Amino acid sequence: MPRITEDTRNRNETSIRAAMDRLLTGDLPPGGKCDIKTLADQAGVSRTAFYPKKNRDGTTRPGPYQHLGEEFERRLRTLQEAGQITDPRAAQLERLKAQVAELKERVARRDEALSELTGFKTLAISRIAAQQGEIERLRRQIAGAAGIRRLPVPRGGPAT
Repeated sequence: MPRITEDTRNRNETSIRAAMDRLLTGDLPPGGKCDIKTLADQAGVSRTAFYPKKNRDGTTRPGPYQHLGEEFERRLRTLQEAGQITDPRAAQLERLKAQVAELKERVARRDEALSELTGFKTLAISRIAAQQGEIERLRRQIAGAAGIRRLPVPRGGPAT
């Protein structure tokens, strides 16, 4: 694998820092996130350059831009701890989670109200049925009473 020149390394670091600043201010490309992969894509460098490498003898050495990857993650963590969300998708995700929780609460309240109303409806129907039964019983009692006659109603209205 060919080594890069100092000039190329400086240009890449400048490009990485510019991409880092754009991502941390929320200027994300379509479909991108605020992460190392998008940083590497935006800077035009390999993502593997941000991770440690292994020598032939098995020892590890830092990747050429590992320090910039660590700086990016540190700055991102600082922004997140300060309450700033640099990734609009993360903000949307948080907003949707809050909305889902609120909707679940509303559904639970409506289910409770529906249960109460169903109980009220059942009670009202049973009371109406009982009253109807009582009315029918009283009508049968009146009709069955042989000694009772209805009085005629005067034609001119009620008598004074």
